[in-house]
Amino acid sequence: MEPPSKLNVSDLIDNSTLGAFQTGICILCCLCLIMDGFDVQAIGYVAPAIIQDWKIPPSALGPVFGAAPLGILVGSLLFSMLADKMGRRPVLIGLTVMFSVLTLLTARASSIPELLVIRFIAGMGLGGIQPNGMALMGEYSPRAVRILLMMIVSNGFNVGAAFGGFVSAWLIPSFGWRSVFYFGGIVPLVIAALMFFLLPESLQFLVLKGTQAGNVRKWLKRIAPHAPVTGTTQFAVREEKREGMRFLQLFQEGRATATILLWLINFMNLVNVFLLASWLPTVAKTAGYSTSTAVLVGTTLQVGALIGTVVLGWLIERLGFIPVLTTCFLIACINIALIGQPGLSLLLLFVVVFIAGWCIPGAQPGVNALSATYYPTNLRSTGIGWGLGVGRIGAIIGPVLAGEMIRLKWSNQEVFLAAAVPALISALFVISLRWVIRPQAASSAKTEVMAH
Repeated sequence: MEPPSKLNVSDLIDNSTLGAFQTGICILCCLCLIMDGFDVQAIGYVAPAIIQDWKIPPSALGPVFGAAPLGILVGSLLFSMLADKMGRRPVLIGLTVMFSVLTLLTARASSIPELLVIRFIAGMGLGGIQPNGMALMGEYSPRAVRILLMMIVSNGFNVGAAFGGFVSAWLIPSFGWRSVFYFGGIVPLVIAALMFFLLPESLQFLVLKGTQAGNVRKWLKRIAPHAPVTGTTQFAVREEKREGMRFLQLFQEGRATATILLWLINFMNLVNVFLLASWLPTVAKTAGYSTSTAVLVGTTLQVGALIGTVVLGWLIERLGFIPVLTTCFLIACINIALIGQPGLSLLLLFVVVFIAGWCIPGAQPGVNALSATYYPTNLRSTGIGWGLGVGRIGAIIGPVLAGEMIRLKWSNQEVFLAAAVPALISALFVISLRWVIRPQAASSAKTEVMAH
């Protein structure tokens, strides 16, 4: 009998060219992240309309702005670990259905307490989407374009956030603020159905688990039709199968310092991502602009993020994470401080908000990709998810803190000067990573596990 052949799945994917199958996975993950971003940011866009409809003070929405990030925190921690145990595919599909239903329920809310509860539970579903979508894309990407593709998928969040601004500006005047959430609830159900029929499971995950060898063969043939795959082929990946608490493994084998730094960077950046996304439309409205103009100011932040992520991905592929992200956060610090300066013209306001969007939400996919490239397959979703989860504490604190500043009559200048500080701190933490990540990343590159 012919001895079984051995095929390293990691090497095959690394050296493959980007084909239709991988492009399809990228599109599905992007669509999922687009609606994730749409739903998370929609509350900021509809806030001025809710304030007018319910006749409440703007500060009353501070806790509501923090409810979804709190749910996202729980979801990021819980469902990222679940995906590293059960697989990316079932978790992504289940969570898409979950947040879709909760978004539809958001459209039926009639009070602040009701809105709080619904947004928190919806946030739990939203929290598991980004780490799993990025992890799955990274595990199907050729090495040459892996970072760029992961950032493109993560940028789906920013696309959805920007798209949500344009949709909200169109829907709210004609159909009211509730129509935004009806739209945001129906579309993900369609995406979930597409994922059920078309989305594969991570090949590295299946090899590490030693299951579904038939699916491994089938999907490998979609990536590399001429690969020497037979019924007796043994599949391998360049990692060791590990059991135990995945959370604790984030701090083992020299990963502790880098893990903590990645958490702190996520925390500081997401303070600003959610503070700006939540309050920019309301601040612009109170400054005397129309509701549509105020929404477009918030949308400009997300448009900057959308464009910025693509350019940053290209730069990171060539220059590396540390120099690009450090520069980005330093530029962000300056432009966030400029947003609140008195006498700023509307045109200049759009410009500094665009640059802030480029450098704050636009850089977050780069932070996520850094986590994804740092952690191995059995920790990848957990590593991204816990980084984002801890970051969501900042996402909760940012909008609530800004709401408290506004309640205490802080000027716009004071609020945005305070918001510039986390960007400066992020730059310092990114610089610190240069002495931590590279030695650890090379420590287990040769490890390999095999499965039939």
